[in-house]
Amino acid sequence: MTTNLDTLVTALYVKIDDDLAGIAKLPGRPPKLSHSELLCLAVMQAMLGFHSEARWLRYVRAHHRDMFPFIPQDPGYNKRLRASLTQIKRLIRVLAKDTDFWHDTVWIADSTPVPCGMSRPTVKRSELAGWANYGYCASHSRFFWGLRLYLVCTPSGMPMLWALADPKLGEREVLAAMLEVDAELITDRPGLLLITDKGFASKPFERSLSEQGITLLRPSRKREVLRPGEPMLKKVRQLIESVNDTLKGQLDLEQHGGRTIEGVSVRIAQRVLAMATAIWHNFQTSQAVSRSLTAYDH
Repeated sequence: MTTNLDTLVTALYVKIDDDLAGIAKLPGRPPKLSHSELLCLAVMQAMLGFHSEARWLRYVRAHHRDMFPFIPQDPGYNKRLRASLTQIKRLIRVLAKDTDFWHDTVWIADSTPVPCGMSRPTVKRSELAGWANYGYCASHSRFFWGLRLYLVCTPSGMPMLWALADPKLGEREVLAAMLEVDAELITDRPGLLLITDKGFASKPFERSLSEQGITLLRPSRKREVLRPGEPMLKKVRQLIESVNDTLKGQLDLEQHGGRTIEGVSVRIAQRVLAMATAIWHNFQTSQAVSRSLTAYDH
């Protein structure tokens, strides 16, 4: 099978339609742009790197009119996209379940900055004030104003859990809340191994994970005895850095352009969905590298 953006979008469209087949439709006139078409447009926008929705819709009208008979105006697309956040989250889970990666008992967790403003006036008047905050990224030795994306994925990069949080919140606190919300996923995976960096080090946190049946594997801190499994940890830790690099380098995570809580949330979800879609399609088509987007970004 030829692997390109058209085949990916066609497969995604069919997958969404099949998933919605058993759900009762709301009464009234159906929208001109179907739910399946909307999510396909969102994935294509992230894949092709269009930060501006106006430029993206002009591009679709010029190059993909055959795939989308009705293309909304900018306000309509923006409104529909923001209203679809719950469906995007659900679709990420649906795609993950349709791969063998869903049954992995090794998860990797990390957080990465999501800047939402660069100037002091922006910070003062932004609608994100109260949710976004100042934080520090040790990996790049820089301060930022915005949020942190917490991502728990399999070694293949398939997202299992994700959340946006105030960067001043403790990493352990946020991860513990994520695991509590989706406790049934942990119950279904006895012997789950969770790999993190040393920022998640805490005896109470490890004890809490152990009570849930999760084994924490992390680097040892200074003056700490070498932990079991640490020699092989460095190579595995590079996987989550590579996943974050995919989100930032190929899917432009930091150029999301969101200015409201709904806007930032859906634009980050849009990029996580695009990555999950690529991994799902690569798995379905038996590609050698599951997290390769190069066949779809042009």
